[in-house]
Amino acid sequence: MKHQFRKISLALLMGMALTTVVTDPLSAQASLINRADSLYVRQHYTKLERMIPMRDGVKLFTSIYIPKDESKKYPIMLDRTPYSVAPYGEDKYKTSIGPSMLFAREGYIIVYQDVRGKYMSEGDFVAVKPFNSNKTKPTDVDESSDTYDTIDWLLKNLPTHNGKVGTWGISAPGFYTTMTAIDAHPALKAASPQAPVTDWFMGDDRHHNGAFFLMGTFSFLSSYGAPRPQPTTQTAPQFSAFGTPDSYEFYKKLGPIKNVNEKIFKGTNAIWNEMMENETYNAFWQARTPVPHLKNVKPAILTVGGWFDQEDLYGPLKTFAGIEKNSPKTENFLVMGPWIHGGWSRVKGDVLGNIRFDSDTGPFYRENIELAFFNHYLKDQPDPKLPKAYIFETGSNQWKKYDAWPPKQSEEKNLYFHPNGQLSFEAPKANSFMEYLSDPDKPVPFTSEIRNIRGADFMYEDQRFAATRPDVLVYESEVLTEDVTISGNVMADLFVSTTGTDADFVVKLIDVYPGDAPNNSPIAGTKMGGFQLMVRGEVMRSKFRKSFSKPEALVPNQVAEVKFDMQDAAHCFKKGHKIMVQVQSSWFPLVDRNPQKFVNIYKASESDFQKATHRVYASPKQASHVKVRVVK
Repeated sequence: MKHQFRKISLALLMGMALTTVVTDPLSAQASLINRADSLYVRQHYTKLERMIPMRDGVKLFTSIYIPKDESKKYPIMLDRTPYSVAPYGEDKYKTSIGPSMLFAREGYIIVYQDVRGKYMSEGDFVAVKPFNSNKTKPTDVDESSDTYDTIDWLLKNLPTHNGKVGTWGISAPGFYTTMTAIDAHPALKAASPQAPVTDWFMGDDRHHNGAFFLMGTFSFLSSYGAPRPQPTTQTAPQFSAFGTPDSYEFYKKLGPIKNVNEKIFKGTNAIWNEMMENETYNAFWQARTPVPHLKNVKPAILTVGGWFDQEDLYGPLKTFAGIEKNSPKTENFLVMGPWIHGGWSRVKGDVLGNIRFDSDTGPFYRENIELAFFNHYLKDQPDPKLPKAYIFETGSNQWKKYDAWPPKQSEEKNLYFHPNGQLSFEAPKANSFMEYLSDPDKPVPFTSEIRNIRGADFMYEDQRFAATRPDVLVYESEVLTEDVTISGNVMADLFVSTTGTDADFVVKLIDVYPGDAPNNSPIAGTKMGGFQLMVRGEVMRSKFRKSFSKPEALVPNQVAEVKFDMQDAAHCFKKGHKIMVQVQSSWFPLVDRNPQKFVNIYKASESDFQKATHRVYASPKQASHVKVRVVK
């Protein structure tokens, strides 16, 4: 009878979607799937809401979805989030549950929890709260202990569990997932930090190599850092009074960073205030990365990231590497695919913008990697025999399996800058430099689009709009006569001088398509000949070139080495393409403007901003280059 009811319900849903199918088949199909998922959750799951007590007496709001079929035992999947477990109310259900609906249909107890101090949970919220390795009393709590106490309560109060727990989460919930693996509860058998926030100063979200990511941070913290006087189901509104659709115009008129507090936040945004009070990589920031604590990790770990992640590419790479280094016996796996932030969890993953990937990478990951991983460790199903690193190589559009990351079969090579904008693996033989005038009043835009919300498009946008500017240096190889495949870390190593005392340097590694490239873009009418795809782009604030904790001014007109991590990549530059490197000193308003004067930028005034001429050297002893790992 139940089976017959499900058939009738699906038939009704198909009928309801029929009118939409006529005009928009794709959206109608998505709507039909969403309705079917929502119906499945309601038919097969009972929802409970509980306030779970922590060891210090604070109670955390927890939403629990339990399979109605009580004849079986189920693993528990836990997602701890600062972004709300909504909808609230035991009669109000999420439209889909779990890392994907595959988990709901497989049969899992799915649990969501508002972290301490967020939404309906009690307590005070601390962003990226440090791990406390010396807990001596009940009031010594952190995200690791909150998870431990939550799992312990679930095991004692849910009768149909099988004694095994998994955790997962994307972005900030990815950070909380990482923390679950530190001093983990014995029942926690598997954890999947996905795009995990790992270091808000070095490379995730808020800063990259000490440079402040203005646009995303201001927009995000306008809501995330807003005061929450008492538990609430409501999300604080995000700032929207731009007065223009053009972020470039808005942030230029806003002026120096200190004006954000003076004109908008008025000192009420606690997290923003913490940013402004901690300009260097001091004890405040150092305590907030979990990487040093990833020792003796007991659960199996599946860390996931996207090559086009606009927020947290740094996190998955450094989390995986930290476990490999500090906990070598842990069953530790890395997955990197052609995705934006969280894209692996919700889309087909076959295209991004103008770029095709020739397969449905999202469903492949969700079924063959993610579900298989958790089924093995939580349900004793067959071992999927995942490689140490499951890597999607863009350019060639192939999944690659490696027994180490970076691959053992790759070797370091330098892409050297040469006179007249040439680029090659051969070192320069003559002394030369190229220079440009950097004007903070006319910064290089991060995108050609007119937009207020940062989005992810800039990660795979055609870079020709930047290449034509006089304040962007362009180095380009000859046409490649064979494929060049890179896999692993990308490093910039620049020899520079400036007329100022500080400077930002943005380096972009780019794949230049041939002029006769096929027009195969998913976006109709796009000409792909000469397209410039950014494979990796990163920024460095020069005053941190020797130490992120103790900044040091540049000496005007004196050559200095500025070397920095551009994070990893896996890309095949195809035969017939060219390799390009662009160098610039602003990326606005993605990154705040450097005054080009050695000051605390968060306290700088308009009068501190100055034009400066920057030189980038290409000489035998001052050989600026980008270091890549080339697959043999």
